[in-house]
Amino acid sequence: MSFENRTENPTPAEGVIAGRNPVIELLKSDAPVDKIFMQKTNDQEREGSLLKIKAMAAERGVPVKETTRERLDSLCGGINHQGVAAFGAVCDFVDIDRLFEIAKERNEPLFAILCDDIEDPHNLGAIIRSANAAGAHGVIVPKRHGVGLTPAVAKASAGAVQYTAVARVANLASAIEVLKERGAWVYCADMDGQDWCGVDYAGAVVIVVGSEGNGVSRLIKEKSDFVVRVPMLGEVSSLNASVAGGILMYEVARQRQGIKSKN
Repeated sequence: MSFENRTENPTPAEGVIAGRNPVIELLKSDAPVDKIFMQKTNDQEREGSLLKIKAMAAERGVPVKETTRERLDSLCGGINHQGVAAFGAVCDFVDIDRLFEIAKERNEPLFAILCDDIEDPHNLGAIIRSANAAGAHGVIVPKRHGVGLTPAVAKASAGAVQYTAVARVANLASAIEVLKERGAWVYCADMDGQDWCGVDYAGAVVIVVGSEGNGVSRLIKEKSDFVVRVPMLGEVSSLNASVAGGILMYEVARQRQGIKSKN
């Protein structure tokens, strides 16, 4: 037997559940589901089981992302995916109301972090870890863009994802409007803002952290109340998203600790 042309199957992505029946059973269960990838085609061409998965996902509020067969092959590492694969989440998402409830339970004004399309699981995990350490009431992520609560995010968070509420919203811009209507001030981290350490973060605070490559999107920046920056004193022109977010979180924590010590 010749092994000259044999290639090993790639390893399936962490947390992937591939195949129609396994995905249906996952959606039937109470287990949290992050997202579903489905091979791109017209609904008229989809078989009944794929249409059933799409309907079940909609009922549970799980986003379905269309992709190519090649992308599914890569995600599933040789498993027969039958045109569909799901990613389980390490814990359940909450809604924005829950963040306000947590703040009320602690007798504190809201302190939340809004992630604008963070795609790197290590960055999201680090943001969740910093949010927990700084006393934030939760993190807000978009439903259809950016990384979800994958095992890699959980690992990068050093377990903080189990203790930190993560709200998933359909539209970040609409979520900001809701937050502002409920009394929160929104602070966007961007290089053309005012110095972070000269800003008063009193009251209900939402810190916006942008994506790794593009920063905060134009619309989200426009909807923010303030734009703040961390000065760069060396040769590099920007900070890692989770590092910049962590600096701003701890300034909020520092100011809140100062207020508590005076009372």
